[in-house]
Amino acid sequence: MKRSSGILMPISSLPAPYGIGTLGAEARKFVDFLAAAGQSWWQILPVGPTSFGDSPYQSFSAYAGNPYFVDLDLLREDGLLKQSEIEAVTWGDDPGTVDYQTIYENRFSLLRLATDRGWARDEEQVAAFAKENEGWLPDYALFMALKRHFGMKSWTEWPDEDIRLRRQWAVERYRTELAEDIRLFTYIQYLFFRQWESLRSYAHEKGIGIIGDLPIYVAMDSADVWADPRAFQLDERNVPAEVAGVPPDYFTADGQLWGNPLYDWDAMKADGYGWWVRRIAGASRLYDILRIDHFRGLESYWAVPYGETTAKNGRWVKGPGMDLMRVLTEKFPNIQFIAEDLGYLTPEVRQLLKESGLPGMKVLEFAFDSREPSNYLPHTYTPHCVCYAGTHDNSTLMGWKDEADPGDIAMARRYLGLNEEEGFHWGILRGGQSSVAELFVAQMQDYLGLGAETRMNTPGTLGGNWRWRMLPGQITEELTEKIAAMTRLYGRSNDGWRT
Repeated sequence: MKRSSGILMPISSLPAPYGIGTLGAEARKFVDFLAAAGQSWWQILPVGPTSFGDSPYQSFSAYAGNPYFVDLDLLREDGLLKQSEIEAVTWGDDPGTVDYQTIYENRFSLLRLATDRGWARDEEQVAAFAKENEGWLPDYALFMALKRHFGMKSWTEWPDEDIRLRRQWAVERYRTELAEDIRLFTYIQYLFFRQWESLRSYAHEKGIGIIGDLPIYVAMDSADVWADPRAFQLDERNVPAEVAGVPPDYFTADGQLWGNPLYDWDAMKADGYGWWVRRIAGASRLYDILRIDHFRGLESYWAVPYGETTAKNGRWVKGPGMDLMRVLTEKFPNIQFIAEDLGYLTPEVRQLLKESGLPGMKVLEFAFDSREPSNYLPHTYTPHCVCYAGTHDNSTLMGWKDEADPGDIAMARRYLGLNEEEGFHWGILRGGQSSVAELFVAQMQDYLGLGAETRMNTPGTLGGNWRWRMLPGQITEELTEKIAAMTRLYGRSNDGWRT
């Protein structure tokens, strides 16, 4: 990876008139801003359809795109919607936050109209798209149709055991019975990927690559688990014995109970990790660099007995390690990976990172613990790493300044020479930009100097997360040039990144 920089900005956080960021005009404007600011990368959060809690890390599918991101103006221009139909819908009162409940209640009626108008017209293109994605699309479309049919309950709670356990006669019956909704969810994916591929091509023309997150686990309530339970540690009734989480630490006394099903690594290894190969192939259609979330779980993962209410009573279990990483790096030589190697790192995890050759992460908000030395301080870096000011799980820099231990902030001021004239957040950004790390990434909120109220996610909490949106006009020419000047000064300016 050459010396460069990028900005973390979720699709959902883009300005747009219809309640949430989309793949339309504002996304292209953001690409234009990135190029003008000398950036090389746009990092986003996972773009799959979100489930309970609205987290992009708990998706109904590892392959599908979020229906909310389908741009309505592009559908209008394509003759699939009328402006009066779009304006007749309420999208929420606050342009600075996403009102997920309102969008959930209103978005699909418009997407149904678009499907009704476009299905026959686009029949050949949709058929080609379905053929190209036959490994996941039929299962996903049926899964979503079934969820609608059963009142959006988790598939583990569906009252019809035959379809819950995916018996063939039940699958065939519901494919016929729910054909209309299956068509809806198929066409939505056709629209999403058509818009996504257009946006990604535009980004590449402007010299911008896209960094995407690959959550290590998939949601229990997902088409992935329902359609292929053999890939997971489930019993004959598809009930897990243990689920995923992380143990207690300095920040969380109970640990974090994620609840995701754990992989059956022995079964996966027996077929050459085909499940993971297919997953990475799907992700490569979306992203240019993949950040592997919770990388340490590939060395050893925390397994919590199913039914526990906290993650305290778990155990460490060995993961696939280099067996898996060797397959992925050999199968996908043209994809770059980033290892999210945060958290409790043992010598074995550090060895896996070294053997894999992946760059790890350094987070500046973790660097200035005044009580003990930190390997996140910039002078300790080697070039083959990615420096983040903070991630989506951190507060913004200005929020961190107000919330962190005063000793940590004092240490940051001494180390980076922070001063009021430059501004606290600009001094931290300077520290990351000037580091030897090959890549530097900061949240858009940090370049805007926004406070803790714009934090994207607080781990271990349910509700109130994933809601921040940038307001129209917050990106100015002055800000763009200031970012570009800093990027040039520290040798990270984009001189024509290309795939």
